[in-house]
Amino acid sequence: MSLTTMSKKRGLTQLLGKKRGMTQLFDDQGNIIVCTVIEVEPSVVTQIKTQEKDGYNAVQMGFEKVKGKSEYTISARVTKPLLGHYKKAGVAPRRHLNELKTDFTEEFTVGQEIALSSFEGVEFVDATAVSKGKGYQGVMKRHNFAGGPASHGSGFHRHAGSTGMRSTPGRSLPGGKKAGQMGNKKTTVQNLRVIKVDAENQLILLKGQVPGPRNGVVRIRQAIKKRAN
Repeated sequence: MSLTTMSKKRGLTQLLGKKRGMTQLFDDQGNIIVCTVIEVEPSVVTQIKTQEKDGYNAVQMGFEKVKGKSEYTISARVTKPLLGHYKKAGVAPRRHLNELKTDFTEEFTVGQEIALSSFEGVEFVDATAVSKGKGYQGVMKRHNFAGGPASHGSGFHRHAGSTGMRSTPGRSLPGGKKAGQMGNKKTTVQNLRVIKVDAENQLILLKGQVPGPRNGVVRIRQAIKKRAN
C-alpha cells in the first residue's frame, strides 16, 4: 500500500507548510474563489515513537531545512540537543518538528520523506497556526461590543460598561469579555476545501483564509469532521 493510499484510508495526512499569501481562481461557472497559498516542502521522518519506549505511538517529522554557507553555520543555528537528535536520525537539521499520533508506525521509517503528493485526492483539511498578534485591545475591537452613544457629553463611547453585580455575589465572575491581549493564539480553521494541489511546485491552495501572517508556519491535516464521500 502506498503512503498516499494509506494516508487517505487511515487519516494520516498531516504536514507543515508556510503561508505565502492569497490569490483568486475562477470555477467552471466563472465565480471567483479566494484562496490561501501554502508552500509545503517535503517533511522527513526524524523519529518513530512507540508505546513500549515512549508511552505512546507517534511519528515525528522535521520541516524546513536549516540553511547556511557551511556546516559550522548550520550547526550554530540549531541547539546542541536537537543537533544530536538529527545526527542520530541521519537527517539534515530542520527548523520545526511536527508529531503525528498514529497506531500504524510500522508504515514509516526514519529518514523517509513525505511530500505534498500525499494530499492528492483529499477534499477538506483543517489548518492550524498562530494567529496575528494585535496587542492589547479594548472590548469593541476584541469582542465587537457596540459601544455607547457617539454624541458629545455622554462620556461613554468605547467603554465596556459595568462588569460587577449587586452585593450578592459582590464580584465580577471570571471569564467575562473584557479588554486584553488579542490574537497571538493557536487557532484552527476546520473544513477548508482543497482547491488545487500543485505537487511539482510544492503548493496547495485552500479556499478561504488561514490563520497567521504571511510566511507563518501552518499545520494542515486531513479534515476530521468532514471527509469526501
